[in-house]
Amino acid sequence: MSEAVGGPPLVIALMGPTAAGKTELAVDLVACLPCKIISVDSALIYRGMDIGTAKPGPEILSRAPHRLLDICDPSETYSAARFCADAEREIAAILARGRIPLLVGGSGLYFRVLQQGLSPLPGADSAVRVRLATEASTQGWAVLHQRLAAVDPASARRIHPNDSQRIQRALEVYELTGRPLSELIGARRHRVPPYRVLKLARAPAERTILHQRIERRFLGMLDLGLEAEVRTLWARGDLTPELPSMRCVGYRQMLKYLFAEYTFDVMLHCAISATRQLAKRQLTWLRSEPDVHWILDREDPLDRALHLVKTEGLRIASIGK
Repeated sequence: MSEAVGGPPLVIALMGPTAAGKTELAVDLVACLPCKIISVDSALIYRGMDIGTAKPGPEILSRAPHRLLDICDPSETYSAARFCADAEREIAAILARGRIPLLVGGSGLYFRVLQQGLSPLPGADSAVRVRLATEASTQGWAVLHQRLAAVDPASARRIHPNDSQRIQRALEVYELTGRPLSELIGARRHRVPPYRVLKLARAPAERTILHQRIERRFLGMLDLGLEAEVRTLWARGDLTPELPSMRCVGYRQMLKYLFAEYTFDVMLHCAISATRQLAKRQLTWLRSEPDVHWILDREDPLDRALHLVKTEGLRIASIGK
């Protein structure tokens, strides 16, 4: 398709909040188009974290293989810069075979760096991160969020007071550079991708429907053995609650239950609530993205997606000539 219209090749970005049905639609698209899936998800990269990340199972992967799955050990830290390099390599390989890269996921930061390039941000500093985590364990993340508001009000407005990972990163960047994270993000290196991107956003028409899906999915994860999965990971002995892998939604709350910090009911409530907050942040980011085509439940998602690929994909190509 992309070769016939000329110009830069086509890349499809299938975005959306967690539990919106992205994987199902992606698998259907692979059956209809010469697409190859690249995962754009900061949790699916980890090996051994299958249930709590809703990782596609063997049956789905046999029909629609996903690239950038299971590429990291949970003890590793995976950066946006590393994702950008990995994704660009996979995109180039797929395009070289005359296929269409289908980027699927909900990690807005990863989509952003692919389109706009990387900000001049410092790498992670383990000493600073451990100190901030220790301070949070005694003072609470709300106090650190207040500290962030004093030095970087723009980031504090954007980051939820319960989003410990992003609070920690914003404070880390400020301590390492003396400049607010929001200012450094504004200095992002401009990047023009060598391909054209058709952005699709899969989401339910009503937020209540998404909330119901989130609750059903987490209850299903519990039935599938999420507690046993987290116990197995923790039994390795080399993981800590501060690692990005262990701070993924669902894993963080389950760890608190295993540490007897939460009762089962509190863990359940907090995990579902945190997942809903994640979905809200993802939707907020999507609404700020330009040129997004929404795929809601009012019509058949596959029909809508195929129509957009046929019409908007060709339109983008003609504009680029």
